[in-house]
Amino acid sequence: MSSTALHVVTGKGGTGKTTVAVALALALADRGQRVLVCEVEGRQGIAQLLDVAPLPYEERRVAAGLGGGEVFALAIDAESALLEYLEMFYRLGRAGKALDKFGVVDFATTIAPGVRDVLLTGKVYEIARRRGEKRDTGPQYDAIVIDAPPTGRIRQFLNVSTEVAGLAKVGPIRRQADSITAMMRSDVTRVHLVTVLEEMPVQETLDGIADLAAADLPVGHVVVNLVRRALLSDDTATALGDASLDTETVAATLTAAGLDPAAATALLDEGRGHLERQALQQSQRALLEDSPAATTELPLLDDVGLGGLMELADLLREGGVA
Repeated sequence: MSSTALHVVTGKGGTGKTTVAVALALALADRGQRVLVCEVEGRQGIAQLLDVAPLPYEERRVAAGLGGGEVFALAIDAESALLEYLEMFYRLGRAGKALDKFGVVDFATTIAPGVRDVLLTGKVYEIARRRGEKRDTGPQYDAIVIDAPPTGRIRQFLNVSTEVAGLAKVGPIRRQADSITAMMRSDVTRVHLVTVLEEMPVQETLDGIADLAAADLPVGHVVVNLVRRALLSDDTATALGDASLDTETVAATLTAAGLDPAAATALLDEGRGHLERQALQQSQRALLEDSPAATTELPLLDDVGLGGLMELADLLREGGVA
């Protein structure tokens, strides 16, 4: 049976990576695929976006695609993953839960971040393997989307075999880490970076692309989110830029329209501010265009309800991300 496609979505905080992850899952479902979208940071952002109950540590159907596909969601936490791991490989059962009561689970996942990431990504790995197994261990998916940690930590999160090298040179943890890393580096995986057209997020995105390439992790698309559309015509922008559109002219126009001419100064200031933001966007867009990754832009929406998510899903599909 064919492999499960794995889409890892990362981005600097505030860029809307969870929104992009959910929209990507919907885009894939619109193609008739059964998709699982996972979160690993405990924020319940997926549930909030889709307006459903908080996600448990189990796969739950949360949406349907217009093309006949389905979207399932899962919140993965390291503590539950470790208990499942202990039961799966060591048959500890109640003994594992006793360890949790004594705080051993929390201790282990806190002092060893690399082990924590093995547990989080290991759950995804086990789900992805179902398509290659004959036994019934749960739903099989055409694609898995991970709402991953921020760009600054994405290399460590995905490159788990290197991160646990000093802790586990042999044994099941090391074997699991090596298997996960092999999947993350395979041709079924793509790491998409979400950014906005501002200096710090763009620089972090460019650094992230370089880090992923250095670790042989496959870069997918750069998704430029929250793009502000140009609101002024070329003629108006030129007039604002060369100051031929002045306060008196705007005030006269407002008066003729029966509006308060005192708003002229504020309107001009807002117009110049808009041009500055557009110029900043263009300068950062140029930097991204010089990077090796393909880019897809998503607009700033007034409301990101289900209709907005479907609009973004259409754009991700048109841009080749889905």
